[in-house]
Amino acid sequence: MRRKHVPQRTCVGCRKIRPKREMVRIVRTPDQGVKIDESGKAPGRGAYLCRERQCWERALSEKRLDHALQTGLSREEWETLLEFGQALELTDEASKG
Repeated sequence: MRRKHVPQRTCVGCRKIRPKREMVRIVRTPDQGVKIDESGKAPGRGAYLCRERQCWERALSEKRLDHALQTGLSREEWETLLEFGQALELTDEASKG
């Protein structure tokens, strides 16, 4: 019996390879905006981040996300993404404990 193919993606922050479903996709939309893609299917150039605060902070502070999306993040987009990354960690900690 064949094993089911599980798509893998690399985290922009920590460079670890993980299953696509375990990560959060950030997309540069065709109108040059940057947003969090909850569905994982939005059109545009995408980049993936783990659900860990360190990955989000590294990707944003070292401009790895800018490079992966081939665009510059506005201050508003940067702050929105950082807040989302910090909220993810709190959500994960609550579900563990």
